[in-house]
Amino acid sequence: MHISIDARGASWYAGTGIGTYTREILRNILDIDESNNYYLFWSGRDYEMLKKYNNIKISISSRKHHRFWEQYYIPDILKSRNIDIYHMPQNGIGIPPVKNSLYVATIHDLIPYIMPETAGRGYLTKFISQMPFIISSVDMIITVSKWSKNDIMRIFGVPEDKIAVTHLAADSIFKPIDKEKASVFIKEKYGLGDDIILYLGGFSPRKNVKSILVAFSMIYKNLSKKYKIVIIGSAKDDHQFLGKLAQTLNIGDRVFFTGYVPYEDLPYFYNACDVFVYPSLYEGFGLPVLEAMNCGTPTITSNVSSIPEVAGDGALLINPFDTEELSDAMAEVLEDDTLKVDLIEKGFERASMFSWKRTAEETLKVYENVYNIYRG
Repeated sequence: MHISIDARGASWYAGTGIGTYTREILRNILDIDESNNYYLFWSGRDYEMLKKYNNIKISISSRKHHRFWEQYYIPDILKSRNIDIYHMPQNGIGIPPVKNSLYVATIHDLIPYIMPETAGRGYLTKFISQMPFIISSVDMIITVSKWSKNDIMRIFGVPEDKIAVTHLAADSIFKPIDKEKASVFIKEKYGLGDDIILYLGGFSPRKNVKSILVAFSMIYKNLSKKYKIVIIGSAKDDHQFLGKLAQTLNIGDRVFFTGYVPYEDLPYFYNACDVFVYPSLYEGFGLPVLEAMNCGTPTITSNVSSIPEVAGDGALLINPFDTEELSDAMAEVLEDDTLKVDLIEKGFERASMFSWKRTAEETLKVYENVYNIYRG
């Protein structure tokens, strides 16, 4: 087969779930598939990892002229190169209006439809305006959880056999590191030491970070150690509100905002902390939960949307709308060493069930099935 992948999201959305998915799916597919030919659309110059493969060709694009690429250049390449399948990993956004090959789109979730108040205005407008055309144009949809599959079927009436579920996985850098070594690293680089409650994953209201602060304010005086909350991420969305909330709750001296942290430093934070808390109200998958469990980190997360599908019994699941339940769970994990060890063992076992190689293998099967149905 001649397969084309829109890999521009690997650099455009680096550090996000979509960016990670695009990079990992591309790398792992190319690692295991030498029989098919690939034509990749890439943005930027950081494509060293691709140079070792002999069955690819790459077109370098500029984000500034993305409309020209999507409306004219990409359709022309798909036609002139006799591309059989064109895969769009970033929700199908930017789908060419002229169809010169079979289309596969990975639609990660439908959050702009389900919780529109939590999406940025520009992205919300683009997503809502393009998604009906994307749904009607693609030959197969890939999504990242059974929960998201059910959302797509419910909202758009897509037949079940037109949607394939391929779960995500944690990057191989997320693995157990000696806790003392990890603590020393973040102390020397970020001025942080021991006794950490960790959150990372964005500041959209959907992420429900405020509940971590409120829950902590209810228990911190009764904990056996002087725990602090470390919140990782670039300042945007609810970041400023959360800083003010910490002051209002009189825990400002216990809450630390790191700002942007390089991707390669994140495993040190997961390994240094005492518990990772992720009380999101809605997720298409919830990759940070898997990353934490893969590091052997005791994890507290939500019992709603796709998260139980990912976490299984590897995390302590709570109702994210019940702050008292969250505070009780945080106190229990922090003070009960037996529970902490149990969560570490079960979380690591659960996380080992997911791998990017398996995701890549399942994605290749999707390509083959689509090709056999329409071109076979």
